[in-house]
Amino acid sequence: MIFWKMKICNTVKNSVDIKIFGDLIVIHFLQLVIVAFIAMTVFLRTRLQAGLPDGAYYLGALFFSLNFIMFNGFAEMSLTIFRLPVFFKQRDLLFYPAWAYTLPTYFLRIPQSIVESGLWVSLTYYVIGFAPQPSRFFRQYLLLFLMHQMSSSLFRFIGGLCRSMIMANTGGSFMLLVIFMLGGFIIPRAKIPAWWIWGYWSSPLQYGLTASAVNEFLAPRWNIKVNETTTAGILTLQRRGLHTESYLYWTSIASLIGFIVLFNVLFTVSMSYLGPIGKPQVTMSEEEVAEKETCDGEGEVFLVKSSKWHSKRNTLPLSLSSSRNSTYEPIEMQHVLSTAQSKSYRSGRIGNHRVQHGMSLPFQPLSISFEDVKYFVDMPVEMMSQGVTDTRLQLLRGVTGSFRPGVLTALMGVSGAGKTTLMDVLAGRKTGGYIEGDVHISGYRKKQETFARISGYCEQTDIHSPQVTVHESLIYSAQLRLSPEIDHGTKMQFVKEVMELVELANLNNALVGLPGVSGLSTEQRKRLTIAVELVANPSIIFMDEPTSGLDARAAAIVMRAVRNTVDTGRTVVCTIHQPSIDIFEAFDELLLMKRGGQVIYAGPLGVHSQKIIDYFEAIPGVSKIKDKYNPATWMLEVSSMAVEKQLGIDFAELYKKSSLAQRNKEIVKELSIPAAGSRDLHFPTQYCQNLWGQFKALLWKKHLTYWRSPDYNLVRFTFTFISALMFGTIFWQLGTKVEREADLLTVMGAMYGATLFLGINNCSTVQPIVSVERTVFYRERAAGMYSALPYAFAQVVIELPYVFFQTIMYGFIVYSMIGFEWMLRKCLWFLFTMFCTFLYFTYYGMMAVSITPNHQVAAIVASAFYSVFNLFAGFLMPRPKLPEWWSWYYWVCPTAWTVNGLITSQYSDAKRSIQVNLPAGGQGKQEITEYLNRTFGFHRDFLGEVATVLIVFPIFFALVFTVCVRTLNFQRR
Repeated sequence: MIFWKMKICNTVKNSVDIKIFGDLIVIHFLQLVIVAFIAMTVFLRTRLQAGLPDGAYYLGALFFSLNFIMFNGFAEMSLTIFRLPVFFKQRDLLFYPAWAYTLPTYFLRIPQSIVESGLWVSLTYYVIGFAPQPSRFFRQYLLLFLMHQMSSSLFRFIGGLCRSMIMANTGGSFMLLVIFMLGGFIIPRAKIPAWWIWGYWSSPLQYGLTASAVNEFLAPRWNIKVNETTTAGILTLQRRGLHTESYLYWTSIASLIGFIVLFNVLFTVSMSYLGPIGKPQVTMSEEEVAEKETCDGEGEVFLVKSSKWHSKRNTLPLSLSSSRNSTYEPIEMQHVLSTAQSKSYRSGRIGNHRVQHGMSLPFQPLSISFEDVKYFVDMPVEMMSQGVTDTRLQLLRGVTGSFRPGVLTALMGVSGAGKTTLMDVLAGRKTGGYIEGDVHISGYRKKQETFARISGYCEQTDIHSPQVTVHESLIYSAQLRLSPEIDHGTKMQFVKEVMELVELANLNNALVGLPGVSGLSTEQRKRLTIAVELVANPSIIFMDEPTSGLDARAAAIVMRAVRNTVDTGRTVVCTIHQPSIDIFEAFDELLLMKRGGQVIYAGPLGVHSQKIIDYFEAIPGVSKIKDKYNPATWMLEVSSMAVEKQLGIDFAELYKKSSLAQRNKEIVKELSIPAAGSRDLHFPTQYCQNLWGQFKALLWKKHLTYWRSPDYNLVRFTFTFISALMFGTIFWQLGTKVEREADLLTVMGAMYGATLFLGINNCSTVQPIVSVERTVFYRERAAGMYSALPYAFAQVVIELPYVFFQTIMYGFIVYSMIGFEWMLRKCLWFLFTMFCTFLYFTYYGMMAVSITPNHQVAAIVASAFYSVFNLFAGFLMPRPKLPEWWSWYYWVCPTAWTVNGLITSQYSDAKRSIQVNLPAGGQGKQEITEYLNRTFGFHRDFLGEVATVLIVFPIFFALVFTVCVRTLNFQRR
């Protein structure tokens, strides 16, 4: 019974996952259809005949089908890792054992395998022209189904074992590399060294290739005699070192089933005993430790009052719960939060006078006033389908108000009231929609270009580069957002003052880390978000839900930092949702909105929220606030739509007719007129730093990020090193022992395999890094820190030294162990070709992220081209054999130029002869140069063009990445 309950639970959960990844699945199947179309038109039956001359190409088509199906299972890895945090939490809370999770996961993937393998074999089998018997068609279907199941099981296990995207990508690539290289096609079984033969028998691909080959080449149509004892089918298998016994089909099928069981058992074991790689590393300040030590026996926290505050209260009812119906008991204590210096209206205009407020950099206090602000978006399709005729949906309806220096204003309302929308509109953060109304900054009409320079925006989600420290984050922000006229020492002094203001000085060298995984706690991230904006020395700061996701104690610490910021004389506006009493009464003024984007109160809170209580209690029918009740909770309850309907009133209309609204209009009118002798804000450039200054700051941060990312660079170098040793030992000293056609094809296979797998690893591992940093880029670009060009250029440049080191390490290991000729020219050609290859694959991965909304979609988009890069590399189907309608793609396929450069530079000047297989059977002699020219179209005189194109590919991918970063924005607000 427990099993079936857990199975139902996990079935529902997996169904939700499938719904979440619905778009990815659609893209996935679309990719399969496209690649199937390409494959069946490359290996078209009208161009290939069942006979010895074309046997190798039919075998290549079978190998490509197996590899494509196997590579398709790679997506299972990211899906597994995506679900791990929830699984670990539920497992540790004893919701269910690991096997109750892994079994449904396996069974729910069976329909996907049936559809994918069935779609592939249905599209390609008869068009390519494989053996036409129905029994062989269904055998191929069964084989591909099991290959997909094996691949999915393998990558689920790798995802559960590695538990991080970068490590899993590397682990998955390495497993594919071993399976691929030792699968019996790249290097024949007889050529595999004795110390690697275990890899051949352990490779699932070997069993898949054996089953597929005997199913095809033992068919009646291959019984063409090439001599008295051998048929064309048997000889094709023998030339590739493959088995020729028919019973091995079912033996291989049984082996694949064994692999499926093994990988699922290992996945279950890993999920049973392994936990998350990273744990939140919460760093506590000395003050926080002291505060925790003052906790009473029941766990209530008594917080220390800041000496900077100016409190009017000697006692404060402390309620650290933000429960909707919470009550409190008065406690004599030093309280955390204070009121502002004054609860009265302040004009907020000081002309051109600059004040310092105890900080080394002066700023100009500025007010922001807005009148009749409206915001529309295009009408959702769902609403139009229900009969709505309007083309636009209005989210804000004539909002009027003002925010002033030294006044902490709260934007509140129920969900859907438009508080965050209003803040985004005023801050200029909306990326779409239609805005109407007037917004003025200290009397002058707002210009977004200049407003970004004097304002800060603290988003609800704390977005920071994870591999830099707190101090470095602030230095980086200061370098880009403070005027270049300010000397370095003054900037550093200001950074220090900001850290003290928001109480981050003791976290100076703490790494930011990833939320919930490592680095700072949620509350510390909130304070860092405030500090990053403060070092820009803004006059106006917007904060979206600064206490969201925090417990009461952490929220109090964050609000203390907010209060300190206000006390410097800045204009601060916060959206807030159902705050506790302490947090609510820390605000000076409130702008309250109801659903639909209408204002129902805008004015001061008063001591103990008395003014807003008096306002609503004066409305006939509104219930009085209960003793010891949270005024924020009461206010939202009595102004709800249900109360409106019950009383038959409209709070928005009541507010418009009130004296408070008239007074606010007068204040807005006053603030919309420039003060005498004042001047409008003006900056000679859009950004504080020029392009070179932006690039230097960005490159500095990129350098820190890369240097402190061992899960990216160290794993990448380790993978390269191990792969180089693997290639070197598998193809040991084969470079100088090329005596037969098979030897040359084996060396070519080594180069082809290395190009594909090392390149794919570079491409896949760079995507999560670029994706995380792109999220940071959206925030920083919106803040006016820099333009897209230096950001993209810094991302491109930072990869160069790492790729160069990777090339040197791989090049010398492989070159010496395979035994290529030690000539400086050939060695440099090898290194140059691999450097360009690693580089264009890395930039291709970056480009894939730049054109897609996230790295999951980027991985699928990139993988679609891996298959095409594989097919047109010139190994499975040489250029002279390509159909005319596909020959053009060979010239735009990067891997084809890499293989061309590697083989041509090493062997195009070799005059010695090798033994080659003749089309009619038997063997003959032919010079290597002539063989390369006739079979693959490789010319020594073409090396100059090869070098040029190898340089063009990384430049092209880098340029596309730059253009897409500049023009595409997947962050919708």
